[in-house]
Amino acid sequence: MADAKMKKLIKGLNEDLAGEYNAIISYLQYSAKVNGPYRPQLVTFLQAEIPDEQRHAQYLADKIASLGGEPTVEPRPVKTSNESREMLEFIYQAEAETVENYRKRIEQADAVGEVGLKVQLEEMLSDETTHRDEVKKMLDGWS
Repeated sequence: MADAKMKKLIKGLNEDLAGEYNAIISYLQYSAKVNGPYRPQLVTFLQAEIPDEQRHAQYLADKIASLGGEPTVEPRPVKTSNESREMLEFIYQAEAETVENYRKRIEQADAVGEVGLKVQLEEMLSDETTHRDEVKKMLDGWS
């Protein structure tokens, strides 16, 4: 039973890793393509998020390997746009999904006794919640 739970956890962590790869690529591409009057602020915001996503990806890859899994090398598909607001909408959707996924993963880590993983995922959940909320504020104030 514990083995099945661990395999499910590893599978989920790999899905999360694919999501972090997606975020890195998205933030890189969007920061290059963003346009309009908010470009300077958006470029700064987007590029500032990349190191967080890289740290998350590195942690997940290391943890997957230490749990006996094979870290994925495939990102989730990256949505593209030429409209800055739509880019932010894509980011908001991805961050909201990531928040939900990390909540599930925290429960899974707890169920198999991976306390360190649970704590790290809680920190990552906090980061992703902040990212989500900041993007929501930008979208709410968009004119």
